[in-house]
Amino acid sequence: MYLVSKRRLEKMRQILLTRQATLELFMDYVYSEHNLAAIVRTCDAINIGKLYYRHQKKARLSNEITQGAHKWIFHEYIEDIKSFYKKKLNDGFEIVATILDDDTIDFREVDYTKPTLIVLGNEVEGVSEITKKYATKKVKIPMYGMSQSLNVSVAAAIMLYEAQRQRVLKGMYETPSLSNEVIEATLKKWAHDDIVDKWKKISKSRIKSS
Repeated sequence: MYLVSKRRLEKMRQILLTRQATLELFMDYVYSEHNLAAIVRTCDAINIGKLYYRHQKKARLSNEITQGAHKWIFHEYIEDIKSFYKKKLNDGFEIVATILDDDTIDFREVDYTKPTLIVLGNEVEGVSEITKKYATKKVKIPMYGMSQSLNVSVAAAIMLYEAQRQRVLKGMYETPSLSNEVIEATLKKWAHDDIVDKWKKISKSRIKSS
């Protein structure tokens, strides 16, 4: 039994039917809450398959940071980055990281219709040394002014919308990439379980305050 209107349920279902399971993003030590929020909102707008993150303070994504946008995307905190990268490579993903190096290419030269994990580093030091080791593609966003880098949330938006552009042209948003099992399980969570949990929290809060 769903606890939302038919219109709301159809919106949820449409999100899952167009979700890009093979387009993912990893925030490698991005710890500014402002940038975290902006990146999460872009990930939701593009409807990426999953968002991964880690940062020094180990703060989890929350309503205070994302204004609720994180609830609509699959996300996971990464502890062991080496194992994470090895698994992605074994799963056939390209690891596309923003790195300035001799073999760096324009970000638009990447084929984002392939299974792709985009990696963005923090606001000061960029990606970690481990990321540099495992990256299969090193990319840059061309710049012609005095600045040498963009805000990480802006860079994320630029790269993700290029990925979206390529995938739209290939018709990838028209064919579901999630299994029916995942779609139905997620609908149950969004349209029932999460709402029940919210009601329980509200009830407990009212009892404590009474």
